[in-house]
Amino acid sequence: MCPDRSTMTSQGRERAAVFHSWSAQASIRPMMVRSASGCHVTTEDGRTFLDFSSQLVNTNLGHQHPDVVAAIASQAAILCTIAPQHGYESRYRAAELILDHSFAGAAKVFFTNGGTEANEHAVRMARLVTGRPKVLAAYRSYHGATATSINLTGDPRRWASDQGTSGVVHVFGPHLYRSAFNATTPEEESIRALAHLEDVIRFEGPQTIAAIILETIPGTAGILVPPPGYLAGVRELCDRYGILYIADEVMAGFGRTGSWFAYEHFDVTPDLVTFAKGVNSGYVPLGGVVLSEAVAHAFDDRAYPGGLTYSGHPLACAAAVATIEVMERDQVVENARRIGEEVLGPGLRALADAHPSIGDVRGLGVFFALDLVTDRATREPLAPYGSSSPAMDAVIGACRDEDLLIFANFNRLHVVPPCVVSADEARDGLSRLDRALAVADQHVR
Repeated sequence: MCPDRSTMTSQGRERAAVFHSWSAQASIRPMMVRSASGCHVTTEDGRTFLDFSSQLVNTNLGHQHPDVVAAIASQAAILCTIAPQHGYESRYRAAELILDHSFAGAAKVFFTNGGTEANEHAVRMARLVTGRPKVLAAYRSYHGATATSINLTGDPRRWASDQGTSGVVHVFGPHLYRSAFNATTPEEESIRALAHLEDVIRFEGPQTIAAIILETIPGTAGILVPPPGYLAGVRELCDRYGILYIADEVMAGFGRTGSWFAYEHFDVTPDLVTFAKGVNSGYVPLGGVVLSEAVAHAFDDRAYPGGLTYSGHPLACAAAVATIEVMERDQVVENARRIGEEVLGPGLRALADAHPSIGDVRGLGVFFALDLVTDRATREPLAPYGSSSPAMDAVIGACRDEDLLIFANFNRLHVVPPCVVSADEARDGLSRLDRALAVADQHVR
């Protein structure tokens, strides 16, 4: 029997009719949103939140940017959809703009509906090109939730779906604050992580490994900026053993770190790059794979066995064109870099000086994380790996009380406002966070 919707609140109707991702359905209480603009989100009950989450780290231009909204409307008036075997202007223009900001030797773009499909197809391409079955990925990673991408994922969301038959082998990537290698300096961490990676390659058999896929800067896993030399070392190992290097830039790409793509910070050239999220600020679902010349040419006379009904959807591509043009015109990437260097980085380090619950601050651009602990000496996290805790829930609640939307995972708070955030908005967010962190300090021993 259907419930009487006329007597239900909008939240009640949401809970009754919508099956929510990553959630136990009986316990969810979704915040009901009425509207959003720029760096702010307004709820149905009239509260306005400062969005320091960029939703799922994707609204890089903020909410409702008028140029992107207008581009979607204009495209809709001309051509809402068309089968992917046909060509049209917004798709090739989006591809051209993406290639213009990609690595030297980037040749073509394969469009998907999002990041998880981009990783699925990048791995499929690598396996087809090399004729090898295995892929290496890091434990601290998130690459998506479909069949291959959930197995690439290293975090606990993989466990329920991992049957051990995917051909994925996980390795420990560098993370100096919680080093798996007993390293005490960034240089040690880089050298030892690379030695571990090469050991895994050798013991798995280089001739069996198609690709190594790495988030350039792991996002959901903790915004783990790799130490100097690590990614260059990965590139060298890939070249030595004939392995393709896939850079997952789904979260870090399109301005988030203060560069168009995060791999630019490390002077490396991938073979394949996956993207989504910031390419059009999430206004219409879009992702894709940037292919190097060598990978693209492998399919010149050989059909690629894959595709999607909505590959390069006209509305999504129109949004991408508008987003990239706005980013170029308004120097959005430069703003993200400046905010990180002048406001967020110094401000978060100042918070660490003031709050004993902050064990570590790390990040670039508008892509930062706070590692919260109960004891700085032992680095015991405020919540255990793979779950939350009453203390962490209280901190998130304190952020909500400050009308601050924050991205949280395990024992971390991620400070990830839109790339267009102003210095005043960033400082306002830091002030709200400062007050909320007093709750975390109560749990320090």
